[in-house]
Amino acid sequence: MKRTIIASFFLMIACKEEKKEMKTTAEPKPIKEKVVLNYESNKSEEAQAWLKKSIVDYFKADIGSEEKNMQKITTKDYFDYKTDATNVEMDVDGSLTEKEFQDKWKSKFDTNKAGIGVGFLISAQDWNTIEVESCELKSSSKDEYIFHIVLKDDGFKAKYSSIIKVVKENGSFLIADVLQDEPK
Repeated sequence: MKRTIIASFFLMIACKEEKKEMKTTAEPKPIKEKVVLNYESNKSEEAQAWLKKSIVDYFKADIGSEEKNMQKITTKDYFDYKTDATNVEMDVDGSLTEKEFQDKWKSKFDTNKAGIGVGFLISAQDWNTIEVESCELKSSSKDEYIFHIVLKDDGFKAKYSSIIKVVKENGSFLIADVLQDEPK
């Protein structure tokens, strides 16, 4: 009987030590934080790669298909906004005055950087070959990425700098805004 009590005692001590060891060696929080950081980094890299490819593909597409191709890579709001900006004061159906444009879109976009009267992503009407010279991530949050991008056209010796917001909607990346600067 004495032996049974002593064996039970040692068994209880062994079980308690095993539980203590499990508590002190497990550190899941730092591992989870690293996974989250890597996940965010991978998503921004995916967004950046998508943006570069989409821009190059857009400018390589057949002439006359720009509008259709722009719709594929932009949000509906941005497409409508940029279409209005391009057509401000033009003699086309639905064109707005600059004041009407400002009033319509000022609550959603920075209308001072809309690229009024110029095309999508670049201010030139004609180009040879548009390439992405640089594309730097400026900030990101859940499913939203802001890039500073410089496009170049060596044939016309032109550079176009802009800030582009990319969002992820329904599993796809889309351009949600472009703050365009004048060509350099």
